[in-house]
Formats: sequence, C-alpha cells, structure tokens
Amino acid sequence: MNVLIIKMIALTSMIIDHYGAIFQSGIDIYRIIGRLAFPLYCFLLVEGYFHTKDIKKYAKRLFIFAIISEVPFDLAFYNKVGFIHQNIFFTLFIGLAAIYFIDNKEGKYNINKYLIMAFAGISSIILSVDYNIIGIIYILAFYFTRNYKKSIRISTVALIMLLANLSSHVLQQFSLLALPIICFYNGELGPKNKVIQTLFYVAYPLHLTLFYIINTYH
Repeated sequence: MNVLIIKMIALTSMIIDHYGAIFQSGIDIYRIIGRLAFPLYCFLLVEGYFHTKDIKKYAKRLFIFAIISEVPFDLAFYNKVGFIHQNIFFTLFIGLAAIYFIDNKEGKYNINKYLIMAFAGISSIILSVDYNIIGIIYILAFYFTRNYKKSIRISTVALIMLLANLSSHVLQQFSLLALPIICFYNGELGPKNKVIQTLFYVAYPLHLTLFYIINTYH
C-alpha cells in the first residue's frame, strides 16, 4: 500500500466524517469511520517531511491552504466566520514546524526539543486548532518512532494514541483503527505529479464549501 492509496483512504474517511458531523450528527458510524483520517494524515505528514525536496515549500503549502480553508471550515461547521476553531491544516503546519526544528537537519538551530514540543502543544491549544494538542502528540509520535521496527512502532504509537485520546470523546479511540492500514504501507510514494498533489489539497476547502452550500440552501 503506497502513499497515494493511504491518501485516498484518509480523504474518503475525512469526507464521510464531515458529512456525518454536518448532516447526520446523531449517527455515530460516520464519525467512527472518520476517526481513520487524522492519524493517516499525521503519518503522511511525517513521511512527507522525509521525502520532500523542499521542506519550506511544503510548509508554505500547508499554511496557504490553512488560510484558504478557514472560511469554508467556519461556515461548514459554525455557519459563521470566526476564531472559535481553526482547521486541520493549521494543526499539520504546527506539527511540521515542530518536526523541522527538532530535526534541525541544517544545523541552524540549537533549541531544546522539549521546549519545541511544549511550544507546539501550547500553540495548538491557544489557537484552538483541530484536534488540539492531541494532534501534535499524534504527529510527534509518528516522527519519533519512524526508525523503529514496524511492529514496535505501531505498538508504541497505539499506546500513545490510546493515552492521548483519554482527554477527548470516547469515539476518538476508534482512531486506533487507522494503525492496521499503516501496517500495509510499503514505503513507496505511488503515482505523483503536481495535479494529483494539488487535488488532495483543494479537496479539503472544496468539499467543505459544497457541504455548506447544500446545508444552507437544500
């Protein structure tokens, strides 16, 4: 199972989750299926960090789409624009920035990794990004265990997720179901070009916009 397939599973799961949250709020199955998405995106973020040729361009894309997606996100979930809750691209951006400064590939920074992790976690809380500090914990869990043997990595991440999820709704524990999918990852990127890459980014604000329009004018 390559990166492209995992991206497709994550995207499908996310859209189902958002459909359930917006149109079927009393039916848990949509939200349960949706719990697969975020751990997969966290895993893909870490893989993307190690495969990208330009980390700054990667971070820039995340930040640009965080800005682009904020209005559709607010309208779809809150029916108004505000700063109540920020979209998932902000979470991924903070996580990527944390990894970048911790990894310090270019040797430009000499910042204690625990301070970086604390700053990322606090930022996620202050900015009220999607998944909050749990999101940062997921990302860092995948980052720090990347060189572990697969079985040990999955077990370690599962334990971290299980403990982190205790601070959230009980349905969040279903996020652990994403880990068996990651077990089938073969380390390959799969077909890759600018069009496919852009479509996966655009899909987020686009489906939120469509859901808002349908929910408002149906």
